[in-house]
Order: sequence, then structure tokens, then C-alpha cells
Amino acid sequence: MKPLHNPLFIKFVIYFNENQDFFECHEVLEEYWKTIPNATKDHPLISYILLSTGMYHWRRENTVGALRTLKKARERFKKLPENYPGFSDDINFEELVKCTEQSISHIEEGKLFSSYQIVLTSPIILSLLNKTLPTMELLPFGTDAIIHKHLLRDRSDLIRKRDEKKKGRLL
Repeated sequence: MKPLHNPLFIKFVIYFNENQDFFECHEVLEEYWKTIPNATKDHPLISYILLSTGMYHWRRENTVGALRTLKKARERFKKLPENYPGFSDDINFEELVKCTEQSISHIEEGKLFSSYQIVLTSPIILSLLNKTLPTMELLPFGTDAIIHKHLLRDRSDLIRKRDEKKKGRLL
């Protein structure tokens, strides 16, 4: 299977294009990344994770974080086609890089948040998207539930695990 045909990547594209749920984009790609044996932070999926994170920050008006993160995404994207075959296929990758660069410019110019679509170029990835989309429950576009998702989510499990880890270090 091509890397961008993975069901989790398809969900990433749906979240990115359909309701701009950039937090969920990050979540599904992180889940995908964790399934790859010996994956490091240099893995090509990190480029797309950084893109999602940067867009999330920009929309929330954290322009410093957005700019830093989108610049990292752009630099990693530039290495993909040559160094990681398959991670730029089936989408208009040149357009994705161009839009990322435009987002960086817009932030530097003080412009308000604006998003874009990841353009799909193969019938296979379009078919996968069309099969997956009806199975997903998407939050309404532009709502606080999407824009401020990290503030609204239940973090009790994460906090519990962090506290357990701290206790283990103290013993």
C-alpha cells in the first residue's frame, strides 16, 4: 500500500479539507506514525503533522508558534519527493508546498488566518476518501469545538499517566 493510501492519512485529508479540524489531523497522523517500526522524528509524516500544528496555531492567533512550525513543515516538505518516495504521491504536492509558503508569508505580513485544500490527484486516493468520508462524524466547521479543541478535551488520562511517571522518578 502506498503511504498516502493508509486509512489514517485519508482521515487526515478529510479533517484538513472538510472541516479544518487541524487538531484531529495531528492526532490521526501521530497514530499512523506510531505504527511505523523504528519511526523517528525525521519521518516524512512529521512534515504533515507540523503542517497541521502550524495551521491550528495560526487559526488560534498564536502567530509565533504557527510561523515556527510552518517553517519546519516547509523545510521538511522540500526533502520529501527526493528522500521519501511515496510521501508526496497522489496529491498535488507542489501546490501543498506553495500554499504552505503562502501561509508563512501571510503570517509574516500580519494577515488573518486562511486555509486551503490538499488537492488529490489520483482516482485511487479520491475513491478512498469518498468511501471513508461517510463513515466519519465531523464536528461543525469553525466551531469552538474545533478551534479550541486542545482546551476542551478530557486530559485526565494524560495527567494521570504523567503523575504516575513523576512518582516513578521520585522513588
